[in-house]
Amino acid sequence: MKYKKLGKSGIKVSEIGFGAWTIALNWWGKEIQEDEAKRMLKKAYDVGINFFETADMYGKGKSEKLIGEVFSGMRNEVVISTKYSYDFENVDQIGHKELPQRFDPEFTNRALKNSLARLQTDYIDVYGLHNPKLRHIHDDTIFQTLDGLIGDGKIKTYQVALGPAIGWTEEGIEAMERKNVSAVQTVYNILEQTPGNELIERGAEKDVGILVRVPDASGILTGKVNENTKIDEKDHRSVRKGEWIKASLKKVEQLRPIAERNDLSIIELAIKFIISKNPISSVLPTVISEEEIEQFAAMSDGNYISSSDMKEIDELYNSWWKESPYELKATVQ
Repeated sequence: MKYKKLGKSGIKVSEIGFGAWTIALNWWGKEIQEDEAKRMLKKAYDVGINFFETADMYGKGKSEKLIGEVFSGMRNEVVISTKYSYDFENVDQIGHKELPQRFDPEFTNRALKNSLARLQTDYIDVYGLHNPKLRHIHDDTIFQTLDGLIGDGKIKTYQVALGPAIGWTEEGIEAMERKNVSAVQTVYNILEQTPGNELIERGAEKDVGILVRVPDASGILTGKVNENTKIDEKDHRSVRKGEWIKASLKKVEQLRPIAERNDLSIIELAIKFIISKNPISSVLPTVISEEEIEQFAAMSDGNYISSSDMKEIDELYNSWWKESPYELKATVQ
């Protein structure tokens, strides 16, 4: 496993991180039981993953509790990132609709206190704004509160996680102007590079790390999803419509010669394409088994995509963009 600096924070995170939402929600075709979830977390640590990324709303604290239990007594050996914004305690989450958001100082302090308790720790390495809107990015009070928490030693740094859908370019660009934002999280993969490419470029200028989720394009790049796949409406991938899937599968075939000449599968090419970009600090694959954790971790082996192949991929993407500048605006969280 290779490790990279998380922007200006200097925190070293594994190139492959553990996105811990799947262990608390059945939004990816599988409900993971607690015993298996704990085995997955331990497996991730055993294969070199030190970056565990979650949020308080994942299972209404369940994901955080599992991380806290597994890494109790190992606090200095892992980097924990969690996020807040959703006032979920007294509401029921119906489908994938967003819940009410709050970032006021009282709510922020209460949310952090609860996360610290569930995670069994007295500090968070990376605290995050979960899907903030532009008005939140413009609100000085929010960032003053977070800066105060850094001063108090309760958090080391913070990130802005864009979403819930792909996009939110302006939010990401403006968030990077905040002095203690060390990372911006976004949907990014070899098929969906907008607005990621712009965020990566700005991140390099501002020393802000980029955290990537949905690197598998919702299963297209792993081969789990094709034009015949039936996706339950509860599944996050249900937003992927047939037309988009068919178009994406054609693009995959255009990428296949590059993968084959490098003796890589499509998903290996897709992950290595991402980690070959220096401003990207960590990739958060969607994993639902120990086997998948091992497979993704093995992709961080120090062998990156050559500049000539990266250029060819860029040229392919630019040709797709010219043909159809439409980017799907609804994707997984």
